[in-house]
Formats: sequence, structure tokens, C-alpha cells
Amino acid sequence: MAFLIVLAALCFLMFVAYRGYSVILFAPIAALLAVLLTDPALVAPMFSGLFMDKMVGFLKNYFPVFLLGAVFGKLIEISGFSRAIVSATIRVVGASRAMLAIVLVCALLTYGGVSLFVVVFAVYPFAAELFRQGNIPKRLIPGTIALGAFTFTMDALPGTPQIQNIIPTTFFKTNTWAAPWLGVAGSICIFVIGMAYLEWRRRTALRAGEGYGDPAQLRNEPAPFTGEKLAHPLIAILPLVLVGGANKWLSSAIPTWYGASTSFVPAVIGKQAPVVQEVSKIAAIWAVEGALLLGILCVLAFAWRDVMKQLAEGSKAAVGGAMLSAMNTASEYGFGAVIAALPGFLVVANALKAIPHPLVNEAVTVTALAGITGSASGGMSIALAAMADTFIVNAQAVGIPMEVLHRVAAMASGGMDTLPHNGAVITLLAVTGLNHRQSYKDIFAITLVKTFAVFVVIVLYSLTGLV
Repeated sequence: MAFLIVLAALCFLMFVAYRGYSVILFAPIAALLAVLLTDPALVAPMFSGLFMDKMVGFLKNYFPVFLLGAVFGKLIEISGFSRAIVSATIRVVGASRAMLAIVLVCALLTYGGVSLFVVVFAVYPFAAELFRQGNIPKRLIPGTIALGAFTFTMDALPGTPQIQNIIPTTFFKTNTWAAPWLGVAGSICIFVIGMAYLEWRRRTALRAGEGYGDPAQLRNEPAPFTGEKLAHPLIAILPLVLVGGANKWLSSAIPTWYGASTSFVPAVIGKQAPVVQEVSKIAAIWAVEGALLLGILCVLAFAWRDVMKQLAEGSKAAVGGAMLSAMNTASEYGFGAVIAALPGFLVVANALKAIPHPLVNEAVTVTALAGITGSASGGMSIALAAMADTFIVNAQAVGIPMEVLHRVAAMASGGMDTLPHNGAVITLLAVTGLNHRQSYKDIFAITLVKTFAVFVVIVLYSLTGLV
């Protein structure tokens, strides 16, 4: 019964998300209904002490990233930089290869260390322009961005600085370059199959005579550029390059500047305890925020006149989008925390231990828990915190290196986490102005490709011993 309650809560939230209802409203309802059916006395304590605590904690850490990312994306749009990049891209690769261009741009930004959420905000303006000029249906944009940002550069390519590739290092005592050949093989598998799928979808729409979309029905369309002359493509792409480079530099520089922690005494009336900030826990977020600020200043420096014409209205739209996206994701985070605290979740975790093959056990466990919680990093953290020791013992018994465990866990986290209630999926759809009915099918197809690649890597290692 405990398991059925957890399953019912998950299915209910996926259903309302797919139907287009607000996750901000229904994530706490779904979580608290599950608590009510499990232990009615815990409804209020879990709401205040767990759901709201996790939700607010997420906003405290990540809302500035959402806000700066949304502002940066809006400035790229109203400055005309997105149109300049699109025009240059079409000249180089042709309008028919718009999808490839977007996937590669997303991949470069993600592998450069830019947050997945920031990539969505930054890439969408010129993705929309590129798809419009190529007469490719707008509804295919989310699947295209998902392939570039949410798959192989998130956790498969060795060395990627995304959190999904960092979490396993603390459990398996590995580094982010673990199992490089398996990671590259998995990345190639995802990229090739994913691009083949997207191109098939594009050709199908072309044969059906479907274009970009009816202008009267489209939402969140990038504002038209009203300036007199487009910027040079190298200048237009400079802010994106700067964000990636600055993020990488600040990630190593900030811990050097501040050390392991820093503290200060608030200047207020009365005796106050010093505020201590553990830099190691927040350095990566500070790095992203600093990089985005530099990117924003770069856009302003090169396109001040064009930006100022629309800055007032553009910034309002950016702030509204950032608040909606951040609240959606934070609500999902709170939901996952509550579900993970219920007895039914333990039933799931214990049942998964029965899978005999160590790597298959790990892959299924991580991707299942990521799907239940709606978070790749959250699901993997829960799975490894509870079962890493078991994974290690089982792997050592048959001679599987820790590097392989690392790569399988990282890749599996980005598989079924992208169910309809996932925060990144909801953010992606909100930013692009689309809904689950229009675009989720393609996102889910990319999810299946990603999940398939995990088992390709397991089979490849089993047959060749390649690491």
C-alpha cells in the first residue's frame, strides 16, 4: 500500500503537468495527499518542515541563476545578436541543418560549464529565429535543446563539469574523467540516434506541409529586432563564449580567493553572531552568476543603443519568466523530498536491490529514483547515499572498476528523470511557450535514447572490458 501511494502521487503529478496545470500548485497537493494517506498527523509538519524547507532552499541557491539567465537570454534577443548568429549559421551550415546547429551550440555551452537552465534561456532566442527561417516547426525546439543540453554533455562525455558528473566522485572516489572511452562511446550513440530521430521528425513535418507555426497561436516569441544593422557574428557570439569561459575560470578562482569558508558580522543593532558561508558548497553557483553578469555587461557594451529601446519591457518579461521557471522547479524539488521521505519510497529502493547484475542494478536504481523524484541530481544523490556501498561491494566481487560505476550512475541519472513533472522539462516548455501536448513526445523520445545508451555502455564494457 505504501508503494501504491507513492506511485499514485507520481502519476497524479505527471498527469496534471501533462494536462498543462501549474506544478507550483499541484506539486504540494500531490505530495501532501501522499502524506495524508500514509500518516495524516504528518501533513502539516512535512509541509512546513520538509516541502517548504527544500523549496525555499532551492530558491535561495538557484533563483539568481534563473534571473540572470533569463535577463541574459532576453538581451541576446533584443540586441539582435540572436539574429546575427542565426544569419551566420545559415550561411555556414544551411537552413536545413538548423537542428544540428542548435544541438552543437547547446553542447558547447553545457560542456563549457554553463548551467542547463541558463542554456535554455540563452539558446532559445536564436533557436526560434533559426527554426523560423528554416521553416521548421517550433514544437521541435524543446526536443532539439534537450538533446544538446540534457544528454551527452550533461553526464556522458568525460570531464563535463555538470553536477550529474560530479556527484558520483564523492561516492566512488573517482574524478570527472572516469571511464573516458565508455563515456565517449555513449555520447556518440546518443548524438547519432538523437539527431537521426530529430531529422526524421523534421522531414515528416516537411512532407506534411507543416511550417514554423501559426503566428496567431505562438507564445513567447522572441521580440523582432528593430535596430538598423545586425552586429558582426563574432561580436554576437562573444557573450556566449564569455559566459562559458568566465564560468570555467571563476570555478577555480573563487575557492582560491575565499578559501574553504568566509564569514562576516552583520552591521546591525545589538550583538550578532557572525555569518559563516561555506564557499565549497556555493562556489559553482557564484561562478555561474559572475559569468552571467559578465555576459550581460558584454551585450550592453556592444549593443547599448539597441538594448535600451526595449530594456524596460524586455526586463519585465525576463523577470516574470525567471520567477515562473524557478518556482516550477523548486516545487518539484519539494515534491521529490517529500516522496523520498515516505515508506513507499523505501519499498522501491529495497525492491531494486534484487536485480543481480551490478551495473544493471545501479542503472535501473538510479534512473528509477531520478524519475520518481523528477530530478537527475536528486534521484542519483538519494540512490548513491542509500546504496553506494552495496554497488561497490557487488562490483568489486566481479572486478568492475569504480570508474565504470561512476559513468553508469551519471548517465543513468539523465534517463528517466525527464518525465513530465521534471523541473527542467517544465522550464524548457515554459521558456519556449509550448506545452506538453505539443512537444513532450520529442523530449521523451530523447529520454529513451539516453536510457538506451546507458545499457549500450554496460554491454560494451561487458564484451570488451573497455574503460
